[in-house]
Amino acid sequence: MLRFFKSPLPTRLVMLLVLVLAVRLPLLWLGVPLTTAELRAMLVGERLHEGSLLYRSLYDSTAPLAAAFFGALDFVANRPLWLYRALALVLLLLQALRLNAVLNRADVHPERGFVAALTYLLLASLTSDLDTLSPLLLGHTFIILSLSALLPTSREGYDNRRLFRAGFLVGVAALCYLPLALFLLVGLFAVIIFAANSFRSFLLLLCGFFFPYAVAATFFLYSESLPDFVRFHLQPSLRGMVAGADGLPLLLQLRLLILPGVVLLLAFARTFTTSLGLVFQIKFQQLMLVWLLVAVLMVAAGRGITPGTLVLVLPPVTYFSLFLWQKARRAWLPEVFLLVIMGAIVTVRYRTMLGLEQTLQLPAESHYAVQPNPAYAAVHGRRLLVLGNDQRAYLYNRLTTPYLDWALAQTDFGHLDEYGAVNRIAHNFSPTPPDYIIDEAGLLPRLRYKIPAVFDQYKPTATPRVYKRVTE
Repeated sequence: MLRFFKSPLPTRLVMLLVLVLAVRLPLLWLGVPLTTAELRAMLVGERLHEGSLLYRSLYDSTAPLAAAFFGALDFVANRPLWLYRALALVLLLLQALRLNAVLNRADVHPERGFVAALTYLLLASLTSDLDTLSPLLLGHTFIILSLSALLPTSREGYDNRRLFRAGFLVGVAALCYLPLALFLLVGLFAVIIFAANSFRSFLLLLCGFFFPYAVAATFFLYSESLPDFVRFHLQPSLRGMVAGADGLPLLLQLRLLILPGVVLLLAFARTFTTSLGLVFQIKFQQLMLVWLLVAVLMVAAGRGITPGTLVLVLPPVTYFSLFLWQKARRAWLPEVFLLVIMGAIVTVRYRTMLGLEQTLQLPAESHYAVQPNPAYAAVHGRRLLVLGNDQRAYLYNRLTTPYLDWALAQTDFGHLDEYGAVNRIAHNFSPTPPDYIIDEAGLLPRLRYKIPAVFDQYKPTATPRVYKRVTE
């Protein structure tokens, strides 16, 4: 199989797509359960499609470009789960093929072909976490695109346009998922080892990085929401409150990283016993080591539970695995190891059907899917506000008012003794008051006292903590 994919013929690309689809499509056809991050993304897209302005009339810390993308998807269809899944697969294919093309064009390894793309897509099929669209997956696509703009500096000197474009793409990635700004460290290292004038080149990289943020800041300035952009996106993200950091549990994520870790360790053993002939190849290897370290920092920034965490380590693992798949004295050994990896990936992905969850100590991702809260089953197809962290009630209801993220909503609901907060709550309820309020925080008595014109309309129902708006 390796010999087949080491050929650069286009037929190998077709077989690569067939192989990846054969691994993933059966599970996609059976249905990947809706995740908390996906529900949040759909709610953000729904509110933006309805005309809300991010951070001013929607309290959420989702990065602006990712939020705009979710809004565009909701414009295509209402809560388009099928489109989220299809785009996630397309983005992974784009990343794999782009990285494969860059590695081939840069001659970082003597052997060419589609082995890098094969490794990338096989390891990406390890978990359903990468079957779902996330801000991290979206932003990581721009990181992969930026790599080609950093490499030519070794042969052409520093190029203003290329370095600016590399910084620009990193800035766009950070507008999708802010911790990706750490990739500037990889850019800095590339400038140091490749560029003739490191300081000037890094300034060009920084100018490119800040240009998308200058555009975003200008937009929010003219929409009178620049302070909200800082307060609801930049500050929470810098404090580690990254939007969408509600993926799989950390222990499960770490267990799923065992297989890529084994591949990486074995690849290291082959890499550092292989002689690299060109200085450029040595420098590129150093660059990928720095990439790996930065990827670990990004995982830590997302607390290891951000949806799509695995994608951060795929590029360096893919690069180092090229040395694992190179010709060996025993030609059959790499072939057998590749088949073992494929078998392990299929076993992990289909462990529920094979009844191996207990054996592998890997609970299925479906156990962490969003399930309707039976306590609020009577509330269906309504405009709703949840005063609390539980967003499951939005599964079959529509969010109204800006208060999506309860931690950020404390800006208002946590300061009910302040006139400004009370006034903002009254203002935010006036356009489209919710039909129902689920009061998990027990704030409705105080709200009735503070804003009787709004909250006296809500009467208790037969369901505890659920209040219905009654107008006479």
